Amino acid sequence: MALSHLNLLRPVLCRFVPSVVRTPLVTCSRVPFLPRPVVLPNYARHYATKKSKAKAKGQTAKVNIKAALVDDIISLEEVNEDMAAVLTTLKEDFSRNLSIRTSPGALDHIIVTTKDGKFPLNQLGQISMKSPQLLVVNLTGFPEATAAVTRALQESSMGLNPDVEGTIIRVPVPKVTREHRENLVKLAKQFSNKAKDLLRRVRSNTISQLKKSKEGVSDDTIHLIEKQVQQMADSYVADIDKQLATKTKELLG
Repeated sequence: MALSHLNLLRPVLCRFVPSVVRTPLVTCSRVPFLPRPVVLPNYARHYATKKSKAKAKGQTAKVNIKAALVDDIISLEEVNEDMAAVLTTLKEDFSRNLSIRTSPGALDHIIVTTKDGKFPLNQLGQISMKSPQLLVVNLTGFPEATAAVTRALQESSMGLNPDVEGTIIRVPVPKVTREHRENLVKLAKQFSNKAKDLLRRVRSNTISQLKKSKEGVSDDTIHLIEKQVQQMADSYVADIDKQLATKTKELLG
């Protein structure tokens, strides 16, 4: 009975199946291959400008040698102390010799040459200020030095004209004029140049000492130490220029 029913459905199945089989399959259309764009690196050459070249030329590699590593060759700490002493002396010269304000200490730095040697003025006499325009030197303790003190005052760079009465020397203080200020600035430059000369001497003596101990030391090490010493000197020269600029501004008002 089952077979009879199947035979009855066969015509219907035959009409349905072909329609299913003949239905075209859905296929994905092929996407054409597109090559990935190639990004070329930028090989543009950057040329140095004159300004950058000048800057690079003016700059030198800094050297920083630990003093302990070269103590057996030379003492960089002693070199630094010698250079620092030059700067300290300059500051003292500025303070004592280039002050516009009158004070008893304004004459302390004057060196007096006697038959017994050279002495600062404040060790030979008592200096007092009677007024802003008058200083008095009392040489009662060393009357024999009166002539030498008078000469030292006259030959000082302060433009003094002392008046002697026994063992008392009156020293009129010049009024602060524009010319006087400019003369003090010139004197400040002289002190600064002297300090720079002393720095060069310290550097020169150090290099000479370094060359004497060259035996057993590589040329590279000697060269590095020389550069270190030069850097130290350049740093103190810069400090001297700063001190001069500050003092000049103060003197000219």
